[in-house]
Amino acid sequence: MSASSTTLYPEVIWAQRSDPAIAEKNLLYITILQSDVPEKNLKIDLTATTLTYKGVTTKGKEYAFTIEFFEEIDVENSRKIHTDRATECIIRKKALKQEFWVRLTKEKVKLHWLKTDFDRWVDEDEQDGPAPEPEYDPNMMSQFGGGDDAGGFGGIDFSKLGGAQDLSGLGGMGMPGMPGMGMPGAGAGLEDDSDDEDMPDLEGEEKGKAVPSEPVVGEKKKSPIEELD
Repeated sequence: MSASSTTLYPEVIWAQRSDPAIAEKNLLYITILQSDVPEKNLKIDLTATTLTYKGVTTKGKEYAFTIEFFEEIDVENSRKIHTDRATECIIRKKALKQEFWVRLTKEKVKLHWLKTDFDRWVDEDEQDGPAPEPEYDPNMMSQFGGGDDAGGFGGIDFSKLGGAQDLSGLGGMGMPGMPGMGMPGAGAGLEDDSDDEDMPDLEGEEKGKAVPSEPVVGEKKKSPIEELD
């Protein structure tokens, strides 16, 4: 991994969840918003008390930081997802508590590169809903350490996090060729939504009287264009 002479800080956002009884709901969501870092140029070390990140872009710029956590975390039940756009860490807190961590870091310091993930953040007393799902493909998720050899989710039951939802009620979503879509050419299940009987009569036309398509015999056919004098 090559590196530039100057180390930069990536932008990092975070949110959390907590639960006094369910371990899978005691989570930290830490997303490193640094793009263009190939997997071979990425190094993340997670311990019970720290998270260390180091990544070098394809242009040779190095980004790095170390966070010392407010409390201990569970390394074996934590996961990460890395793509060309960002690196997301889903870290399980070790202690089961109803209360949120008062901050992410052990020391009360102001880090200009560390911000709140407002898309995932909820107040402590409003976290009864399902936990947010990973932003990226779950199949790309890998463990920091321990657990199953396949690098999967390990012991996390995502049905408890609200990740498993029944999509059968969605029906057709406007895809051609599927029944029940209400789209032209979609096959069975189409409905005729025309409503001719509710159309207003044309102005000057008597209701129920047909308009002849040919001139009446004996009458002089009028030209649609007035002749000039």
